[in-house]
Amino acid sequence: MTSSSATARKTLSKIACNRLQKELVEWQVNPPAGFKHKVTDNLQRWVIEVNGAAGTLYANETYQLQVDFPEHYPMEAPQVIFLPPAPLHPHIYSNGHICLDILYDSWSPAMTVGSICISILSMLSSSTVKQRPADNDRYVKNCRNGRSPKETRWWFHDDKV
Repeated sequence: MTSSSATARKTLSKIACNRLQKELVEWQVNPPAGFKHKVTDNLQRWVIEVNGAAGTLYANETYQLQVDFPEHYPMEAPQVIFLPPAPLHPHIYSNGHICLDILYDSWSPAMTVGSICISILSMLSSSTVKQRPADNDRYVKNCRNGRSPKETRWWFHDDKV
């Protein structure tokens, strides 16, 4: 894992604003099952309630995702983290950072907040154990001082969970 210098949060471009407004309307009309957008006046940061799917280890559990959109969304992936307490999962660190390729290397501008949420719920639902990643303590210690998960060089090696 390596770190690059953090950049200051910039205002959204016109393209990003238009895209997010469109996604927000679509969400209001047809929200993904198991998710609820917590309405605020901040288009650049969404808080989304995640309900664990029935029949999974996370059934009847509720978590919150924080989605921060960069200036050039959707050309650049949003930062997505779980707010405390983060679920126990082999790809979710105790600080809420999520090791999921679509949030980093495999991001595509065709993806939406809804598709991200469905991918995260699928990741949760397919887990057979509730545990932290093996390197949780080391990673979280290295992330002190507010390092973004987007500054991490992730190693995507486990597609079983």
